[in-house]
Amino acid sequence: MNRRHFLRNTAYTGILLTSGAFPLLADSKDPDITKLTILHTNDVHSRLDPFPMDGSKNQGLGGVAKRATLIKRIRKEQKNVLLLDAGDIFQGTPYYNFFGGEIEMKVMSELGYDAATLGNHDFDGGLDGLERQLVHTKFPLISSNYDFSNTVMNKKTIPYTIFKKDGIKIGVFGLGISLDGLVLRSNYADTQYLDPLIEGQKWATFLRNEEKCDYVICLSHLGYKYKDDSNKISDVILAQNTNDIDLIIGGHTHTFLNEPDRLQNKDGRPVLVTQVGWAGIVLGRLDVYFERNKKGSCVTCKNLFVGK
Repeated sequence: MNRRHFLRNTAYTGILLTSGAFPLLADSKDPDITKLTILHTNDVHSRLDPFPMDGSKNQGLGGVAKRATLIKRIRKEQKNVLLLDAGDIFQGTPYYNFFGGEIEMKVMSELGYDAATLGNHDFDGGLDGLERQLVHTKFPLISSNYDFSNTVMNKKTIPYTIFKKDGIKIGVFGLGISLDGLVLRSNYADTQYLDPLIEGQKWATFLRNEEKCDYVICLSHLGYKYKDDSNKISDVILAQNTNDIDLIIGGHTHTFLNEPDRLQNKDGRPVLVTQVGWAGIVLGRLDVYFERNKKGSCVTCKNLFVGK
């Protein structure tokens, strides 16, 4: 999906993506239906300011102030909101070069992010650099397949978290890409990389069956899909080779999807895969509607341009 096509088709599409057992309008006020609004970003890469007005294709887009305005408006309009990030918070502007991630973490905390996972560039300052920024972080970092046991990041991340919204139980876990070849070995030291398919299945099943979650979200920095390496695990491969995941919010490949892919998991059930490019150009938005008995659900997409 190229950027121009994405920008032309993304905002306020309101497309019904998956259907459960009931018909539904996006603005339904039915008391038997609970609405969950999921806002998401990925690969913001320290882009706190809008792109400059220099005639480039991204001019005027992005910026944390404009994102904050959108988030504030949506929270005022909607009762149940989650704000999530799929990694690569750091690296890309002088904010990171001068402050090492402090500003990014403070900003995300002020915006009220509920959770984030780690991308490969979040290791660019080394584990010590990442650990130092946690004092500024008021949201959990979720990592389900990086084992930090023998590092300064030991017990500084969590493998999953659970949110309860108006009777709906949402489980969230996070998967990262292999750091070998992407990050200097000295920057991730004794971090052990665990197979994302094995760990993804383990935590999804745990959240669904043990914790009885109604909706399971994976924050992924594996990348959307790869044409040049069919053996490389991507979000598409994860979706098709596991079960118990409802939604994969992705990052790493900077892929602009104007709506989530609707795929089938290994049991033939639907799983959505989404990603909103990079640099905070778009604030992803999905509205998930649940029947009171939680047997049916559907999703609409209303991704929002930031600064347009």
